Amino acid sequence: MSKPGKARYRLETVKRSYVDAVGGERVEFEFGPEDDPKVFSFPHPIFTPDSMQKELNKAEGDEASARILLGDQFDEFVEAGGDVNSVALLYVGIRNQAQDTVGKVRPTKG
Repeated sequence: MSKPGKARYRLETVKRSYVDAVGGERVEFEFGPEDDPKVFSFPHPIFTPDSMQKELNKAEGDEASARILLGDQFDEFVEAGGDVNSVALLYVGIRNQAQDTVGKVRPTKG
């Protein structure tokens, strides 16, 4: 419980404010025919676990990055004709957009 007059935050509340601002902890995207697209996802860039972020930093090329981001979904994505470069571009675009969004969030004390 917060003390009067003190700046104290509940981490769960702070995280929730960022989750709400960026639209969730995961990024979902569709790929495939318009009438029957497949849905894939990866962690939102601001919620990417440290271990995954370290792997992404070491990754060489878009295929390596897409493998890391999609994990178990990678083979299905490629078999469906997915373009690994597009996954990398989506990740970078979402990360850049998030930087602007995160700068505007004012966490509540909750």
